[in-house]
Amino acid sequence: MTRKQKRLAIIGGGVSFLIAAVLLVMFAFSQSVAYFYVPGDLAKADLAPGTRIRLGGLVETGTVKRGDGRTITFSVTDTLDRVPVRYTGILPDLFREGQGVVAEGAFDAQSAVFVADTVLAKHDETYMPKDVADRLAEQGVSLGGKETIR
Repeated sequence: MTRKQKRLAIIGGGVSFLIAAVLLVMFAFSQSVAYFYVPGDLAKADLAPGTRIRLGGLVETGTVKRGDGRTITFSVTDTLDRVPVRYTGILPDLFREGQGVVAEGAFDAQSAVFVADTVLAKHDETYMPKDVADRLAEQGVSLGGKETIR
């Protein structure tokens, strides 16, 4: 091989390595990304079965039911739409009806229930999604005197 051929082989190998690395990173991100939805958006979304998402809103009052063992069912609402949620595990201490919550999991189209594997309770509504904050304001629901970050 001449020097020119060696140089081209090294450059070609480096470019191939970079392309492979970028493709692996893109694949890893696509597997770990969970898009955020509020109940009203989830009804309109065309999600493939098993797609992981984050569902955010308020825990609807009167819907928390503790089943056998550690299974809990409740509904998440944005004051207009509601989505039933099933979660198996230990809920955060701040979880209660009327409080903000973000549940991560997948929607089961057969049972029409969002099956969460992670539930995060929010201690205040400072970081409430803009859609939920707007719908609450339209309904005349107070956010505790705090301005919502949008």
